[in-house]
Amino acid sequence: MRFGALLALALAPPVAGAAALDVEVLGRDGKPLAGAVVFLESPSARAASRPLRGVAVEQAGKRFTQAVTVVTVGTAVSFPNRDTVRHHVYSFSPAKTFELKLYIGTPAHPVVFDQPGIAVLGCNIHDTMAAWVVIVETPHHGQTAANGRLRLADVPPGSYRLRAWHADLPPGAPALEQALQLPAQGAQAQLRLAVQGVEGAKT
Repeated sequence: MRFGALLALALAPPVAGAAALDVEVLGRDGKPLAGAVVFLESPSARAASRPLRGVAVEQAGKRFTQAVTVVTVGTAVSFPNRDTVRHHVYSFSPAKTFELKLYIGTPAHPVVFDQPGIAVLGCNIHDTMAAWVVIVETPHHGQTAANGRLRLADVPPGSYRLRAWHADLPPGAPALEQALQLPAQGAQAQLRLAVQGVEGAKT
């Protein structure tokens, strides 16, 4: 696969009531990749997914304070502007197209991200401002820490598509995906994405 491959699966210690998946994501240089979005997809995961509450993407210091935000389908996201200058937040991405025209404070109506995919955010006034909203159809998701690792706990055993994405992938690149059979004992997986590790990671 173009952007990486699932390198290994091994048994992990049992987790009471459900399985756990321990994931390590590496860059193309073999170094840990921080800030990678990892998620598990399946029909049962889609059925169990629910919109998140209280999600906000803030602007302060003429930047989005969080580069990557992961939400489930149907989540309403607010966009508070903590700056003293106005911002014009927008996305022209197929996953979600919207505009919040020049404003300060918090718009009255949040933006509902109603289909899966990746929305690239920008500001019409400040070209250096950029961020991403990753919309998934599963409750089993997270982002890797500085060491490139993430644990997805309390996952029902079964068949999944293990997917991973990073903001440093080429624009429009899809998430890596790989079939995964998660046993009751849990599992470990190592993934490699075609971006730089450590120095190139966005957090």
